[in-house]
Amino acid sequence: MKKQFIISLLLVLMAGLCASHAFAQAMGTVKGVCKDIEGNLIPQAVVEWSGVDTGRKYTLKTNNKGEYFSLGITPGKYNVKLLKDGKELWHINNVAVGADEITVDFDLKKEQSNPAAGSGMSAEQVKAAQAQQAAASKENTTIKALNEKLVAAKTASDAGDFDTAIATLTEANTMDSTRDLIWFRLGDAHRLSAGKQTDPAEKQKRLESAVQDYQKAIELKKATDPALQQKDASFANTLAAYYNNLAEAYSKSNKVDDAVAAYAKAAEIDPQRATQYMFNTGAVLTNAGKVDDAIAAFDKVIAADPNKADAYYWKGVNMIGKATLKGDKMVAPDGTAEAFQKYLELQPTGTFAQPAKDMLASIGASIETTFGTKKKPTKK
Repeated sequence: MKKQFIISLLLVLMAGLCASHAFAQAMGTVKGVCKDIEGNLIPQAVVEWSGVDTGRKYTLKTNNKGEYFSLGITPGKYNVKLLKDGKELWHINNVAVGADEITVDFDLKKEQSNPAAGSGMSAEQVKAAQAQQAAASKENTTIKALNEKLVAAKTASDAGDFDTAIATLTEANTMDSTRDLIWFRLGDAHRLSAGKQTDPAEKQKRLESAVQDYQKAIELKKATDPALQQKDASFANTLAAYYNNLAEAYSKSNKVDDAVAAYAKAAEIDPQRATQYMFNTGAVLTNAGKVDDAIAAFDKVIAADPNKADAYYWKGVNMIGKATLKGDKMVAPDGTAEAFQKYLELQPTGTFAQPAKDMLASIGASIETTFGTKKKPTKK
């Protein structure tokens, strides 16, 4: 990285030929070096100069050598603060700036041993500030390591190597078990790996692990500080996604009622995506053979989004499940044909277009793709 000082230039704009005498005064220059309580240079810190009388503020940053420098400081008295990561480490009040260059260094090691009365923080305050700085540094290191684990786990999962993903995420949890995202991704790895198991007992074991992982992720996410929840625009969406995947794990474990309850919770938390969660509910109920409940679920989806074609198709499939035979003829409940016809109207070449036509043929119904539209009156 290039060596450079942070230089703040005062640009004076004058109108016409009438320059105010106030702008003609000589300007001052300030500089200094900042060191922490261990005597180490403090790079990327902020030295804030606030005018006592004018209120004018100059914000200067230290370079990699802990140095700061600025030209064009308006003469006057200033209160000067040294900050790192938004935390004040020290301050000096009533520093006089004139036309000459002045040096104001910050050496927290010296200040700790001999704090100047009224011009800084006590040794205890310095220690507390340094402790906060150390904690922030440790947090950044942890986050970096966890992100590396997340990337490695995703790479393994994308390649279908779920066991490696599970091992990697488990290692991440030994580093820090308080991160909801790690538990969520571990739940995904367990759930997806279950589908590759040939041993039913091992498959069930992995699904149960997925449920536990998702529940832990939800617990940690819900424990987030309410103030932070309000600031996080994606909080509801994320928590709902956790419930959605929990529902999927329940579904694959044949715990239908638990799955339905989890989808309902997701819809409650994230109303904007409630339609999709209701659709997922209908899919679970369909797979479980709960025909009437599935039809009711898809009716809710259709009411919320009349253009969701797949909801009409799966409603029709469930209604076909209630069909009876009269002789050689299959008689389906009222509305069955209309459900398939509406699907074809919305998706004439969709994924389920041919199955929908086959279903209609099985109940002796015609294929109509203009269901629900008003016919133009015939001219006489």
